[in-house]
Amino acid sequence: MTTSQAQTADNGVNVAALLGAREALTATPEAAQFKWRATSEWLRGTHSRATVDKFFGLGAEQKHRQAYNYESDHPEIFASPDNGATPVEFVLVGLAGCLTAGIAAVAQNRNIQLRSVKATLEAGMDLQGILGIDEHVRNGFDGIKVHYEIDADATPEQIAALVAQSQKRSAVFDIVTNPTDVTVSTQKV
Repeated sequence: MTTSQAQTADNGVNVAALLGAREALTATPEAAQFKWRATSEWLRGTHSRATVDKFFGLGAEQKHRQAYNYESDHPEIFASPDNGATPVEFVLVGLAGCLTAGIAAVAQNRNIQLRSVKATLEAGMDLQGILGIDEHVRNGFDGIKVHYEIDADATPEQIAALVAQSQKRSAVFDIVTNPTDVTVSTQKV
């Protein structure tokens, strides 16, 4: 343990509340059943606006402090106006956010002071799949690489353990790396 670790780390994570929630949800597992929601509205061309506002959790309807809007589009090189990130880039943003939040929470719980955490994500994609050029080419990513640069009052081994624990508990990592059933339905209005 380094000298600075003798003090209490302050990474902005309320670990006591997280551990309290864990204890409460262990006692009432039905309250742990959440439903996350997003709505999306087509605007024009390849441009859409998604909104995240309400969700279900703790046995009742919940609401974010405010509604969050996200513009998605495609870049100009795809003959689009580039009004927002591409949908596949949002997947990378979600993965980065989830893993990084986990690192902060685990570091706080282990009394490791973070000074900076930077993630760089990269995913390859062969557009021959989504463009219908080659039916044998996958439409999605061929892999995702996540690289972290972390400055913390910790050894390299402790930092690696933070990242490993975050990866182990990350919902988005699980969604991306394991098959998830997706049902699509339609209704004419």
